[in-house]
Amino acid sequence: MQMDLFAETSDHPSVLSPLADRMRAQKLDDFVGQKHLVAPGRILQKMIETQELVSLIFWGPPGVGKTTLARILAKELNIKCVGLSAVTAGVKDVRQVMEQATLLRRTGKRTLLFIDEIHRFNKSQQDALLHGVEDGTIILIGATTENPSFEVNRPLLSRCRVLKLEPLSDDDIDILLKRALTSDVHMQKLGLVFPDDVYQILVEMAGGDGRVALSTLELCGQLAPEEEGKRIVRYDVLKEAMQKRALGYDKKGDFHYDVISAFIKSVRGSDPDGAVYWLARMLDAGEDPLFIARRMLILASEDVGNAEPAGLMLANAAYQAVHAVGMPEARIILSQAATYLASAPKSNAAYLAIDAALADVQNNKLEPVPLHLRNAPTTLMKKMGYSEGYQYAHDFPGGFVEQKYLPEGKESFLFYKPKAIGKEKAIKERLEIWWKKRTKDKA
Repeated sequence: MQMDLFAETSDHPSVLSPLADRMRAQKLDDFVGQKHLVAPGRILQKMIETQELVSLIFWGPPGVGKTTLARILAKELNIKCVGLSAVTAGVKDVRQVMEQATLLRRTGKRTLLFIDEIHRFNKSQQDALLHGVEDGTIILIGATTENPSFEVNRPLLSRCRVLKLEPLSDDDIDILLKRALTSDVHMQKLGLVFPDDVYQILVEMAGGDGRVALSTLELCGQLAPEEEGKRIVRYDVLKEAMQKRALGYDKKGDFHYDVISAFIKSVRGSDPDGAVYWLARMLDAGEDPLFIARRMLILASEDVGNAEPAGLMLANAAYQAVHAVGMPEARIILSQAATYLASAPKSNAAYLAIDAALADVQNNKLEPVPLHLRNAPTTLMKKMGYSEGYQYAHDFPGGFVEQKYLPEGKESFLFYKPKAIGKEKAIKERLEIWWKKRTKDKA
């Protein structure tokens, strides 16, 4: 089913529309957040300036501006925009858009196809987009809350540029709320007043989600009692508004990140009872069990790590089993994985290690690979000293020999700092024996 992306984006939207829709930015200069994409000199600003828009995948959590950015790009570049929701659209809808775009292209007009929740498209639906994207019949912008590396097939992904959108900062949320309070006609009439501490709670509880912040603000306007001509939003009103919003978790997952966050934090915090409670909340609301299984795959490495390496294997097996079995039996598999991971020892050392190494690679001079570590497949390379002096570890007792593996100047760097927890304790002790100079006083 096609949708008109401009249906609710006129300069004077209906007061009956939700506040979050009434407050959508109409141009890039008014857009809040995502400075790494929209600031002067950044990619989206440059695309507007050069009038050269390419197919994009917007990847990020809910309420950070994915749909709004697609609307702004289409509007500022004067491109016809057609929208599909991956929840309701099928291959037939995609082909219909392609046919319309082909006819329009003959007049010199471009078509932007925006697909919300593109990760819900199956392979055949995604394949139906390939030719149109490749030959320029359409410019595709897909929005997804899921990692596109997992959810968008490789041929389509290779034809798009992935842009990562981040949760809004508290300052961003503050701007959105104050803009709504001062510029929206309906909110102005309500005359809401927030004590400073209550307002700050509203900002923080939004969790970087602009839609949540504005929806909660709107609920506060409905719930706050009138006191001497003003509607004062006290803590009990805000608490009730937040609770009513939380109950909005439904099968479409509009607010599912609140509950998935509670689930992840329960597992990370080693509380299997909290984990199965939030798991039950998600399953009862109709959450995609594969989404939950994928989150546990990430969690098994990020939070359990080498303290219990079997956690990743179990999480991967759970993902495969959930995929094969489906609901309702998948609930048992998810429960087994969740309670195991929650009960396992925890270490984020591997997660911290790769982030530390990436930070070094991205921010410092890249040193050449030491000669003794280089491959030497030719005589010339051997004459140049490639591989000379390399010591084959298996030729030594215990399969270990101390030699330099890091580039010049980084010999003492310690990226991986294993913790004395679970099975990682043995790894820590082994590394301290092997690499005495590097690990001494640095762990």
